[in-house]
Amino acid sequence: MRRREFITLLGGASVWPLVAHAQQRERMRRIGFLWSAFAADDPEGQARGSAFVQGLQESGWSVGRNLRIDNRWGLNQTDQLRRGAEELVMLAPDVLFGAGTAAAGALQQATRALPIVFANVLDPVGAGYVDSLAHPGGNTTGFMTIEYGQSGKWLELLKQIAPHVTRAGVFRSLTTPAGVSQLGAIQAVAPILGVEVIPITVRSDADLERAVSDFARGPNGGLITPYGFGATTRGVMALAARHRLPAVYNSRDYVVSGGLISYGPDIVDLYRRSAGYVDRVLKGEKPADLPVQVPTKYELVINLKTANTLGLTVPLSLRGRADEVIE
Repeated sequence: MRRREFITLLGGASVWPLVAHAQQRERMRRIGFLWSAFAADDPEGQARGSAFVQGLQESGWSVGRNLRIDNRWGLNQTDQLRRGAEELVMLAPDVLFGAGTAAAGALQQATRALPIVFANVLDPVGAGYVDSLAHPGGNTTGFMTIEYGQSGKWLELLKQIAPHVTRAGVFRSLTTPAGVSQLGAIQAVAPILGVEVIPITVRSDADLERAVSDFARGPNGGLITPYGFGATTRGVMALAARHRLPAVYNSRDYVVSGGLISYGPDIVDLYRRSAGYVDRVLKGEKPADLPVQVPTKYELVINLKTANTLGLTVPLSLRGRADEVIE
């Protein structure tokens, strides 16, 4: 055996019992994690969960050593979200984590005492989860999905990838207050781009098909799907393809599934960053004192196959700026 290896082994042997003893005495902390959507085996949910755990590891937390995470999945079902939130509160965790707007709301309904951190919440002020972004108050804070000013970027991208567009249909849901702010940001840039913005209000799937069919009868149209439009976006994808309408989406998931182009925050990055707030709460800080954060990292994704199907030529300048190009 080499002398250096022997010294290392000897040192390790002498230190290990002390380390083991310290680990045994280290307090196990507990996080209750509620998912708005996603099943346990969903790849996108797993990516977000892994980023969250990675962020915790960067702060010195290790699942199984000094940390335990209890998961519940709401699957977008109100009753299941409520039960999941109540079950997690009964476990008396050190901090609760809400993945998505519905999860954050269910957790806050279940407790006003335990600290709550959220990620991927659309409008925490409008939803009543916090008093303000700068001063949340109460027991809840976290990372919101969108900074409203960037909504105008969707119209800019629509015009760049489909220069012929002079009419933009912008979907909105009456149940999503944040839709007003997003629509306002889009309307603000419309005159500069020479585009007429047409709000499309949708209450049901039948409404959606009728509205898109009516819109498609006019010339030079394109579509924009803001945040808060929900699962109906999948229906937009099918209708956009049927009527050969270029459409801009708010998340890469839709472009991977066949949509034309998307621009939105890197949601996985939000989960990694939100782990930093969980760390600070575990170390004694209060959610009321932690300002709500907005995204700092956005991603542009383009599906060239869909562009070709629509007869669009994607400018090289736009391709060069894309974070991901699907061919």
